[in-house]
Amino acid sequence: MITFLFFLPFLLGFVVVGVYGERKIAAFVQNRLGPMEVGPKGLFQTVADLLKMLQKEDIRPKAADKALFLFAPILIFASIFGGFAALPLTTDAFPPAFSVGVFYLLAIVSIDVLGILMAGWGSNNKYSLYGAMRSAAQIVSYEIPLGLSVLAVVMYAQTMDLQSITQQQGILGEAPRYFLGISSLEVTSIGGFLSWNVFTMPFMWVVFLIFFISGLAESNRVPFDLPEAESELIGGYHTEYSGFRWGIFMLSEYAMMLLVSFLAAILFFGGWNTPLPNVGVLKLADWTTGPVWGAFWLVSKGTFFIFLQMMIRWTYPRLRVDQLMSLSWKYLTPAAILLLFVVGIWKLWML
Repeated sequence: MITFLFFLPFLLGFVVVGVYGERKIAAFVQNRLGPMEVGPKGLFQTVADLLKMLQKEDIRPKAADKALFLFAPILIFASIFGGFAALPLTTDAFPPAFSVGVFYLLAIVSIDVLGILMAGWGSNNKYSLYGAMRSAAQIVSYEIPLGLSVLAVVMYAQTMDLQSITQQQGILGEAPRYFLGISSLEVTSIGGFLSWNVFTMPFMWVVFLIFFISGLAESNRVPFDLPEAESELIGGYHTEYSGFRWGIFMLSEYAMMLLVSFLAAILFFGGWNTPLPNVGVLKLADWTTGPVWGAFWLVSKGTFFIFLQMMIRWTYPRLRVDQLMSLSWKYLTPAAILLLFVVGIWKLWML
């Protein structure tokens, strides 16, 4: 209930702002103006488009499987939205922490594959089915390196509780660490970015890179938006959807972007912990730690990763299906397995 009451309005507001921001970022990258007409600097363009979309007719193919066709977008959004329940937002563990939060999050988010297959099959359209199969193959393939990269963090932190993982990366944590000759006690008392996983364990930068690439693929973002195919002039598994139901798919895409960004911040970059360290008498970490500060830092870090995803979308071309599968099975998965052993050896050495 807490997740529903807090995250749903936040997510709807994020989509409105995010779509406008992505249009402006795309315009900047491609030397265009972007939205300019509706409101000052086009600020209300997304709201106008949203109202227009809600008024569009809900068209259903006559030969479609009605139950599957109608339930698919709900299942996709519900599976992604449920993942937000495990995210720790502040130092006060809001929403309440899960002792197996990592396992729960990976398990519930993976259900969206079923919704994608239901949408493609239920549409009774061969192109929608092609798009659904491509998307399912992509998501299943990239869930493996994604899960292995998360498992590396779990091994390093010795817990599946996302709140505990976050606490270990700040002045509140006392995880065994040794970095650049600084003892465990000194690192946790200094706090700031020196306590983050990517700085306390050098190989975590590579683990984060694998996680971020796999997260892009899980979100169906360029260069991994395989469901779409210009050669067939279709949008993938949601080709037959219109109006509000089509909007649910777009809402799910942005929700997945936000979830991946928050999870990247929590696992690798301190979550709600401040990036400012304690320097002598300047207790910057102590001064910028608290429930309000925690929410601010987490949202700031998540916003940065969302900006990075948008920049990548409008910078790099789409991969072919063979290139996409090759990247996952030939490179990311073996690298993630190797790094899992490296993290395990590093953890034993620290003990």
